[in-house]
Amino acid sequence: MHTNGIPASEALEKLLAGNRAYRDASYNPGDISPCIREKTCREGQNPYAVIITCSDSRVIPESIFMAGIGELFVIRVAGNVMDKHQLGSVEYATSHLGCRLVLVLGHTHCGAVDAAMHHDPDGYIKFITDEIRLAIADETDALKACCRNVERSVSVIKESLEGQGITVRGAVYHIEDGSVDLL
Repeated sequence: MHTNGIPASEALEKLLAGNRAYRDASYNPGDISPCIREKTCREGQNPYAVIITCSDSRVIPESIFMAGIGELFVIRVAGNVMDKHQLGSVEYATSHLGCRLVLVLGHTHCGAVDAAMHHDPDGYIKFITDEIRLAIADETDALKACCRNVERSVSVIKESLEGQGITVRGAVYHIEDGSVDLL
């Protein structure tokens, strides 16, 4: 087991500081240089946080938190829902890479949440919307539904990591202005 990760409180402050910088930025100063690519290839990755977020192309954790290569372990799936695959990825990042913070990041204007609230999709999308419906029940407010969905994923992760000393938090990214609010 890897335990060299920074404390969760330090990781969370680093994320929030990055988000404050992002809101007014025109570019991401995160290190994506050939040097860091070569270094992480040679020495491996050392992310300070796990981010579970939606696959939405407008939600880019490395930009939202002004991070470069090797800083975040990002797990993306529509609607930021959790299943055994995502939980296995979280387990890997916490036990083998030393991440002490897991952040579930929902977002405003989420198509998966909207589909769960207003549509009855079929095919594989139904697996996602069914999971979101479990979280949101009969909620009709999109932001509240997003928050409930995040809270459910947080709960699932906390249950799977119980007793391991990992901090699991939820947050919502506001596409409108780039801000992140912790739940």
